[in-house]
Amino acid sequence: MAPPMYVCICNALTERRIRAAIAEASPRTVAGVYAACGVRPQCGKCAPAIADLLDEHASSALAIAAE
Repeated sequence: MAPPMYVCICNALTERRIRAAIAEASPRTVAGVYAACGVRPQCGKCAPAIADLLDEHASSALAIAAE
């Protein structure tokens, strides 16, 4: 198993934790992801990466719905 990849250093959020929050809570915004993880944004440098994970999730959900 690969070591966790930290997306948000300020809040110690890993990619795995963010993906789980997106899958479970279905947030639609970066702020929603922070809230689903129980944290608040600090420096904001991770926001683009979190937005990419949201977009990736939405794209895969659309692909599944199209099948």
